Amino acid sequence: MGGQPKNIEEITKKMVTNYCKDPKTVILAVIPGNADMSTSESLQLAMALDPEGKRTIGVITKIDIMDKGTDATSMLNNEEIPLRLGYVGVKGRSQADIKGKVKVKEALKEEAKYFSEHPVYSSLSADTVGTTALVTKLTTVLYTLIKENMPALRTEIVKRRELCARRL
Repeated sequence: MGGQPKNIEEITKKMVTNYCKDPKTVILAVIPGNADMSTSESLQLAMALDPEGKRTIGVITKIDIMDKGTDATSMLNNEEIPLRLGYVGVKGRSQADIKGKVKVKEALKEEAKYFSEHPVYSSLSADTVGTTALVTKLTTVLYTLIKENMPALRTEIVKRRELCARRL
């Protein structure tokens, strides 16, 4: 299909697993809002590779195209399949926006407006919806991982430097 190998799914899963098993990697478990969380491969993989949940953030996408009368509130409130770091809902640019070359800055404003005016999402905590909330949460998790891993990284750098010096 499209010039890709027949086992592209297997290749992709192997690559994702390889990156995400590194304890210094932040995992974004992306789940469409219009799909069943319990069958989400990204969520299952994240939970297997990060059982303590110290580096996994759930990202709920496609919130704006959910069936009428449904919403992602229970997911965003961390009630369905709880994650230690919780979930953030985002509304990405539509295909029409991309084709129309809508700037990212403008799309972010539109996303903020969507969540602030939505009858359900406007009442949720600001740290659970929007790309800005995701960036903030991601930055916090990344900072924590860097802080935790810095001593080991320094030690590794010193050892490698000494090894190189001995070789020279």
